[in-house]
Amino acid sequence: MIQTKPRFLSFDEYLSYNDGTENLYELFNGELIEVPPESGLNVEIANLLFAIFLPIVGHRRLRGHGLELEVRGEPRNRYPDLTIIRAEHLEQLQRRNTLRLSMAPPDLVIEIVSPGELQRDRDYTAKRMQYQDRGIPEYWVVDPQRQTILLLVLQQDVYAEISTFSGSDRLYSHQLGALDRTIAQVFATEHLEA
Repeated sequence: MIQTKPRFLSFDEYLSYNDGTENLYELFNGELIEVPPESGLNVEIANLLFAIFLPIVGHRRLRGHGLELEVRGEPRNRYPDLTIIRAEHLEQLQRRNTLRLSMAPPDLVIEIVSPGELQRDRDYTAKRMQYQDRGIPEYWVVDPQRQTILLLVLQQDVYAEISTFSGSDRLYSHQLGALDRTIAQVFATEHLEA
């Protein structure tokens, strides 16, 4: 028996779909594309960043890779590696962990670049354009291969590259100020074993 892939004419139609699994999907031209699991290194970096932000914004405003963000363009949704949501989102996300276009944008999204040119282009270019269009005030591109963090801040509806941090530079958020780590510490392997 041949199973056909479902096609969706709208994002609302997609949101009502349930295949009975915990799989994450991007909706691309009406078709579901399964999102592969993150690499172990990316998960470790996201966990460390989560721990850094936790005492500042609290656990309820931090969302990991499972937060779905509706965007314009293709694909129609993204799953940032780490997101700081607004207090108003807490009630809105009770039923489904999806930030719709009709909701305010999150305060900050972080993407951790996976190896490969396709992934690099996706995080540095495609997602940047979609997050800019979505009006997200702050976007970080965390690049383990280059050991840098690019800080982008929305200024007059366009992302400005504030700085590319590396080495002994302090981790910095435009909204939250200096954080208690250097960039080198974010990428250090000893935190993976702690």
